[in-house]
Amino acid sequence: MTIPVHQLSDPTVRDFVTALNANDRSALFGLLAPGVTMSDDGSDREVGDWLDREVFSSNGHMDVESETGGGRELVATYRNDTWGAMRTAWRFTVEGGKVARFETGQA
Repeated sequence: MTIPVHQLSDPTVRDFVTALNANDRSALFGLLAPGVTMSDDGSDREVGDWLDREVFSSNGHMDVESETGGGRELVATYRNDTWGAMRTAWRFTVEGGKVARFETGQA
C-alpha cells in the first residue's frame, strides 16, 4: 500500500516528492537550501548531477510506502528508466522550509 503524496506529513518533503514525481526541475531545485548535500547508498554525491541522472533524465518516481521521523524519513519504491524499481529509504534534513540534506539508498 502506498501513501498518497498529498498526505505526507512534512510539507517540505511532500513538496519534494511532488516535484520529483512531476519531473519539475524548477520546483525541486527551489526546495533545496543553498549548499544542499546528499548521499546515495552512503556515498556523498553532487546534488545537481545526481538529480539530473537519477531523476530528470531517467523519469524518476517515488511511491511512498511509509513515513517516520515526523515525515522526514520515508520508505518508498523508487523507479527510473535506468535502474527499474527498487525499495529505497530516504532521510531528509529540513531547515527553514528547505531541504538542507537528503540521503537515499536501498531499503
